[in-house]
Amino acid sequence: MKNKLTLLIFGEIEFREDEEYLKFQFRLMYALLLMAAFFSGAFILAEWLGLNTLPHAQLIVIKIYFAYSLLLSSALRGRKHRFLAIAWLFAIASFLSFLSTLLLVPEDELRILWFYLNLSIVYILLGQISGIVITILSIVCIFFANQHLLIPYSTNALTTVILSLSFTSAFFYAYTSRSISFFRRMTESNSLLRELATRDPLTDVLNARTYYEVCDRLISLALRTGDSFSVLFIDLDHFKSINDQYGHEAGDATLKEVAACLSRHTRQSDVLGRIGGEEFSKFLPNTDLTMAMLLAEKLREDIEKLTPTIDGKHIRITASFGVASNQQHHQSITDIQREADQAMYRAKQQGRNRVINFEQLYESVEIKS
Repeated sequence: MKNKLTLLIFGEIEFREDEEYLKFQFRLMYALLLMAAFFSGAFILAEWLGLNTLPHAQLIVIKIYFAYSLLLSSALRGRKHRFLAIAWLFAIASFLSFLSTLLLVPEDELRILWFYLNLSIVYILLGQISGIVITILSIVCIFFANQHLLIPYSTNALTTVILSLSFTSAFFYAYTSRSISFFRRMTESNSLLRELATRDPLTDVLNARTYYEVCDRLISLALRTGDSFSVLFIDLDHFKSINDQYGHEAGDATLKEVAACLSRHTRQSDVLGRIGGEEFSKFLPNTDLTMAMLLAEKLREDIEKLTPTIDGKHIRITASFGVASNQQHHQSITDIQREADQAMYRAKQQGRNRVINFEQLYESVEIKS
């Protein structure tokens, strides 16, 4: 229900995780536009009912402001890229409306308060520099407009207005400065936490949970577009003997070097994850079986060339690869990875340090029969 209401009010719009502050500003801007239309409409209705009499010129200004606010809200709905331009248009229109109130409605002694309201809005929506500019502009306009008012403010009142506007500006400057600083630190912390939650701490590639989630999303997309995809299942050969002979430090160094090697040959669209102790998997979008086999063979050769050194001793590394490409029954990463896993085990059975694809398993069965 909440999502439907949000969609109805703000339109179909999405914000990235690093746009949380923009999301707050956007929604506040939209709410302010609707409030501006509501309250200006209330003034128009009160005038029509005879509850609040306004000068004719000021009534025209309020009607224009009412229509203008509705127009801006319509232009902003569902379009976050227009936020900055519309925020400026609204701030300028509000300032001019409040200035006309100052000049045209001398009966309202408290009309000066609208400038304070506008000041807070500008600081939150447009930032500190904009807030300072509007503060100076407000003080200058009030000072010179006072000379032309039918009932001008006294010197004491004018001094109070100028000093209080300056104080309010300083307050919002400090407040927005701290708020933005806090938000940035929070965003950086959240980004770091997300990174830690999605990455394998030893090899810095995706952990198993994140790898499977990303692959399932890519497979869903590929099923809609009809694009091909393949999976490489990589298992290091005799890894337990490396740990037993050289220690776990050597094993960790080996995993790091292998992960770095696999990462060097990972396209931006590919997905690489560590899914077990010495097991890695690579998802290849827009890649058929032939291309996947070529890449797997290149990776196998590169891994074989690695020579991690522990305590002056060179460690030999090899890996067995299983390859599978998409078929009609592949609806998730689990489906295709199962076949890549079977191909990898056949590579182990045939002597390790080789690449086998899942289709070759059927070929071998046909030859035997």
